[in-house]
Amino acid sequence: MTILMALSFGGAEAASNEPESSTPQQVFDSMRESFKPDKAKGVHARYQWELSGPQGGEWWIDVNDGTYKMGKGKVDNPTVTFITSDKDWVAMSNGKLKGTWAYMTGRLKVRGPQSVARKLDEIFP
Repeated sequence: MTILMALSFGGAEAASNEPESSTPQQVFDSMRESFKPDKAKGVHARYQWELSGPQGGEWWIDVNDGTYKMGKGKVDNPTVTFITSDKDWVAMSNGKLKGTWAYMTGRLKVRGPQSVARKLDEIFP
């Protein structure tokens, strides 16, 4: 839940419909509830997050043809990597910080194909 024009990330959208998430782990936990297997059909992508800050760390999601796995740490050969602070990730997830603004101002860095990064918004709306 485009990177240059309208980055919003699906997980960010999902978390905003529930009580505000205050930690990155709570954001990822809330993403589990919003997974759309039909939107993940035919998708093979590995997403990596590198979050700085006191509650930062590394998280990953591996989407594989309608299914996904999620965890802490690093995933081998990520397709897309998101780099930001723990506070900015939570703010984006709670709708308090626009992903586009974070990207344009350098608070969010994205490595990998835009099309794959955008797909995350459909898979985790």
